[in-house]
Amino acid sequence: MSSIYGPAQIRRTATSLQQAISLFLQFRTAWRKRRARQRVRAALGALSDRELMDIGVTRGEIDYVTSQRSIARPHRSTLRYIGDALQILLLANLFGLISVDRTEAQCTAQDVLRRGLAVKGAPPGQKTEIPVNSAADVLVWKTIRIGTFTDTFALRNALSAIGCGVGNSAAEILARPAFTLNHGQAEVALVAVSVAELGFQGAASLREIYLRAQELGFVLAPAEIAPQLRLQYLDQPIGEFLTIGMEPIRTWAGEAILLTVANGGAGLILIGQDGRDDAQMSVMSRFVFVRPRTAPAVEAAAMVR
Repeated sequence: MSSIYGPAQIRRTATSLQQAISLFLQFRTAWRKRRARQRVRAALGALSDRELMDIGVTRGEIDYVTSQRSIARPHRSTLRYIGDALQILLLANLFGLISVDRTEAQCTAQDVLRRGLAVKGAPPGQKTEIPVNSAADVLVWKTIRIGTFTDTFALRNALSAIGCGVGNSAAEILARPAFTLNHGQAEVALVAVSVAELGFQGAASLREIYLRAQELGFVLAPAEIAPQLRLQYLDQPIGEFLTIGMEPIRTWAGEAILLTVANGGAGLILIGQDGRDDAQMSVMSRFVFVRPRTAPAVEAAAMVR
C-alpha cells in the first residue's frame, strides 16, 4: 500500500514542525537564562561588601537583581509537540538549521547591574588549580596595548563611548593624580592566575599574594592596564572577575583601591576593590599580572608611576 499526502496534510506537517522547533527554542532559551542567572548570583555572592557597594548593590539585593527576568514556560497545549521536537532537533543539528549562539559580550549602560540580564557569553572554563613554579612556565593569557591615549580624559571618554559600567571607586581612581598613562605605545603580555595557582591553599592577604607573585617572576601591572583591558576584552565570559595586580591607588578619603575587570552578567564593568595590604583574597580569586618575556621586556612593560 502507498500513502498519498495532499496539500492539506503537507501543510499540517509543516505547521507541526514549526511549532516543534519553536517549542524547542523556547525551552533552550529558558534553560540558558536560568543557568546564566545562577552564574551571576554565584559571582555576586562571592564579592566582598566593598565591591558590591561600588556597583550599587547590597548583599540583600542580589536575589532581586538576578531575578528580574522570568523564565518562559510553554503552554500545556504545546507539550504534545515534544516528541516531534526531539526528532526535528536531530535533523536541525544535521543540516545546521539551529545556530549556536556565539560569545558576543559588549558593554551596556552605566547602571549595569540594575538593567535586565543580557545573556551573552559562556561561563569561564574550569581550570586545574596546580601551583606554578615560575612565571616562565605560565603561557601569556592576553597581550594588550597601552599608551594609546593622550590623557585620562580621553581614556574615560572611550569607556563612556561604548557604555562600559564604571563603579564609583573606579571612577574616582581614574581621576586621581596617582593614576597615570604610559608615555608612548607599548604591548604588554599578561597572565591570569588564581590565588591557588600561586601556591596558597586558603585565603591569603594581598601582601602575601604580591610577594609570592614577584618571587615567581611576575611583575605588578601599571594601573593603566585595568581600563585598557576593559576596552580590549569585550568577549569576557559571564561571571569572571579579574583583579589587576597593581599598586593600590588611594581615594580622596584615603582608601587603598585595586581595579577589577568583570562581567557580572548584565554587561562589562570596571570596579574598585579593597587594596589594603591585609585585605583577604579568596583562594579562587584571579589576578592579572605582567609576564616578562625577556629581562629587557620587563623594564619596558612595567611602568613606574
